[in-house]
Amino acid sequence: MKTIELNVNRKMYKVEIEEDMRLIDVIRDKLGFLGTKEGCGEGECGACTVIMDGETVASCLVMAFQAEGKEIITIEAMEDENGIDPIQQAFLDEGAVQCGFCIPGMVLSAKVLLDKNPTPNRSEIREAISGNLCRCTGYNKIVNAIEKAAKDLQGGE
Repeated sequence: MKTIELNVNRKMYKVEIEEDMRLIDVIRDKLGFLGTKEGCGEGECGACTVIMDGETVASCLVMAFQAEGKEIITIEAMEDENGIDPIQQAFLDEGAVQCGFCIPGMVLSAKVLLDKNPTPNRSEIREAISGNLCRCTGYNKIVNAIEKAAKDLQGGE
């Protein structure tokens, strides 16, 4: 057993981990943030995507000890006292949420993209979400939603 400290959704946690524990196990099992999904468990589907120090990572491929001292953002942090994030609202407005399993990872990938590039084109959006698989194949609506979110975040221009 080892104790690590990490910042998850802007709150510090001290967690006892086993040396072979993955970040997704800490997020879901130790901290109870169930919005992060485990899909393939091999880093191929993106369902377990979280933001670690401003970059998307497949939390099923990150060992828990590697997250020590890092800032982790999960889908739960995308909502605050003012409601859901404009990216989430755009997904709802565009009908981009089908079964919903991939959406947390898609939203977090979109957030990192829009934080770095507030006015992406469709090709850049597709590249940004290329690590996230949608089993419902709703990619066009997801791209439309990210495009709408970009415009909304720019003031609706």
